[in-house]
This record gives sequence, C-alpha cells and structure tokens, in this order.
Amino acid sequence: MGRLKTLFTGQWADLSLADLAAKASGWGYQGLELACWGDHFEVGRALTEPDYCQKKLDLLEKHGLDCRAISNHLVGQLVLDVLDSRTDAWVPTDIQGDQKAKSAWAIEEMKRTARAARKLGVDVVNGFTGSSIWHLLYSFPPVSPQMIQAGFDLFAERWNPILDVFGEEKVRFALEVHPTEIAFDIQTAQRALEAIGRRPEFGFNFDPSHLHWQGIDPVRFLRTFPDRIYHVHIKDAAITLDGSSGILSSHLDFGDPRRGWDFRSPGHGGVDFEAIIRALNDIGYSGPLSVEWEDAGMDREYGAADAAQFLQRIDFASSGRKFDAAFGGD
Repeated sequence: MGRLKTLFTGQWADLSLADLAAKASGWGYQGLELACWGDHFEVGRALTEPDYCQKKLDLLEKHGLDCRAISNHLVGQLVLDVLDSRTDAWVPTDIQGDQKAKSAWAIEEMKRTARAARKLGVDVVNGFTGSSIWHLLYSFPPVSPQMIQAGFDLFAERWNPILDVFGEEKVRFALEVHPTEIAFDIQTAQRALEAIGRRPEFGFNFDPSHLHWQGIDPVRFLRTFPDRIYHVHIKDAAITLDGSSGILSSHLDFGDPRRGWDFRSPGHGGVDFEAIIRALNDIGYSGPLSVEWEDAGMDREYGAADAAQFLQRIDFASSGRKFDAAFGGD
C-alpha cells in the first residue's frame, strides 16, 4: 500500500467537504489534508463544539478517507508578513486594515490551531510563517546584515510562543518552504532552524515545486534536513524561460504563457519525482504524500484524478536487500 496518498483541500475550498470527499474517494485518494478555510476544518468550531471533530472524521470515514494533517497557511502568513489589504479577507472584519491587530490575532489563532489539531487526532499542522524581510530580497537600496538578522530574530520572537503550544499539544508545525516565507531555500531553512534553537516542534512540509523553479535541488533539501521532513506535498513546476521573461515572472500571473515558470500537475513538469521517492526512502519518511493541485492550464478534476494515478505509480518502497543477494549462499 505504501505511503498514504492524500489530496490537500486548500485549492478546493469553494466545494463543501462532503462534496470534495466524495470526489476524492472516486479519484482514488486515501485521505485528505484538511485546509483551515472554507468549511473543511474550522479551528474555532473544533475547539467549541464537542462533536465537531468527530463529525469530520465520520464524514471522511464514510468515503474511506483518512486525515493525518491539517493546514493553516493563510493565518500563519499573517504572523510575520508585512501586511496590507491583500490579507484583510483572512481576518475578522473588526481588525481589517490594522497590521498589529492582524498579527496578534494570527499568533493566537496558530496556537488555537495546534489545540484543534490535537482534538482532531492529527500531529502535523502545515503552513506558512510569513516574513518581515522578504521584500529585502534584492539588496538595493543596500540591505545590511543586521536588517536580515533582525528578520530572523523577529521570527523567533513571534513563533517561539506558538511553538510552545505546539510542544504542549505534541503537534509539529511544518513550514512549507516557499518564497515570501522566512525560509525559501536551503540556506534560509538552516538559518530559520538556528534562530529557534532547532526546537523539534518546527520542521518542513517539503514541496519540490517551490525549490525546482529557483534552481534548488529538491533531493539535496531532503538530504540536508532528513529529520525535519514532517510532511510532503506532491506538486510539479515547469521552467519556461524563453529569453523574454525571467525567473522573477515579470509581474505576469500564473497561467500566463509569457511567464518564465509555472506550476504543473504532478508528472507534467520538470520535477524528478523518482529521485525524490528514493531520497524519502533513504531518510525513512513514511508519512503522507499529499497532492497540492495547481495547474492553470489543466481542468482541475481531470488533473486531480490524473495526479492520484501518478501517485500510485511513483511511490515505491526500498528493496530492503541487495539486488544480488540471491547470488550468495545461505
């Protein structure tokens, strides 16, 4: 059977969980990674309604589905981001437009997410951290080392109290290493771990698509952080540089054929998933493989079904023995 094959529900929040669960089961998934938006998993209701979590589990079980992780990317982003009106829809109406209030609310909501995850019976929360220094990526006007260090210090200041609650609840937070986050590549991931004293509550939701288009080897990421891979997203990307647009994408939206790169349905881009599966086997990862489906050029229901079949093809176990062991004696 191999690793649990799941679908992340974040890109499907326009559908009810009941409708999506039926579809996902029909496509061949074995579980869902529940997003904390739409009606898929509501943190507040999980904490205040005694039967809320059990009803979610019963719904999934009805369709033969499991749940091993929930995800709260949107709220996590608010903890550190330089906030503006783009994120007002993610917060209660009475704090929209108030950057300090939004961050303070997000810090408490992420603590509540850890408690809600424990009530649901899962031990991984995937998400984002945000970053107060992402806008300083290109060092002009000149950026001092102290300014960058201040960003990592602020990360530790705001996330350590959240991670304290994760530790109390025996739940791990898995950052999806991603542009606009405090960690977006191998070097910044190492620095983020150092900033919080490498505490065990913090690790990574490995998503090779975000590394691939940056020119970072996803397999090297896995081998650099073998004990910090708490969850895995299966998502692909294609680099489409043609001499016109660059890797920074020229302010062109996803799906625009003029972009220098774009996301693809798994198996339809440039990510070497066989190498990734071999590396996951080597580091002993046995958690879910969760499709995060994003492909502006493909019908999503076709793509989700195709991705489920792709997962079944690519996942394989290690042999557990040398290939020429049969040549020997006893």
